[in-house]
Amino acid sequence: MAETEPPHLYLITPSEIELSRFPADLAAVLDDHDIACVRLALSSHDEDVLCRAADACREVTTLRDVALVIDTHFVLAERLGLDGVHLTDGARTVRKARKALGPDAIVGAFCGTSRHEGMNAGESGADYVSFGPAGVSALGDGTQAEAELFDWWSQMIEVPVVAEGALDADTIRNLAPRTDFFGIGEEIWKADTPSDALKALLSGIN
Repeated sequence: MAETEPPHLYLITPSEIELSRFPADLAAVLDDHDIACVRLALSSHDEDVLCRAADACREVTTLRDVALVIDTHFVLAERLGLDGVHLTDGARTVRKARKALGPDAIVGAFCGTSRHEGMNAGESGADYVSFGPAGVSALGDGTQAEAELFDWWSQMIEVPVVAEGALDADTIRNLAPRTDFFGIGEEIWKADTPSDALKALLSGIN
């Protein structure tokens, strides 16, 4: 990544969404900010719930020429005509997803804080690797993807990298020279106006 190029923005949906409200919130964020990709990241494993949410989000993203990927379920990604899949198990299913979706689909992989897992994902055909949480979090075992990981990755590996999880304005300012994308989700969706919350989050680099 060129030093002068600011990181792109990658939106992550809440784990649960209200179809009566969320598409409008998503549209407002996409209209106000330059977003590269949206990830449908629902906790539900109900196929009908996932399909209805994907259809609603796709209507919004397609009109704005923004890519839409789905967590984990690459069979649904193909069936619903989405742009790809975000895998949450590191490198383990990258090859399988790539084979199923073809060379033009987006296949991303979340690799926690493991550079080794990230390298394996990249070698297996991932279009991007995501590390996190990039900020301080009490969730899980509290392990953080430190700035040094992003430093090393951006200098040594060509596969684009996403910083996500527990982001705040200071963390974003610190990581901006070290990452290709910021994956932003729960940081903004609980706000009354998510678009304004995103603007505040990015205040240190805009």
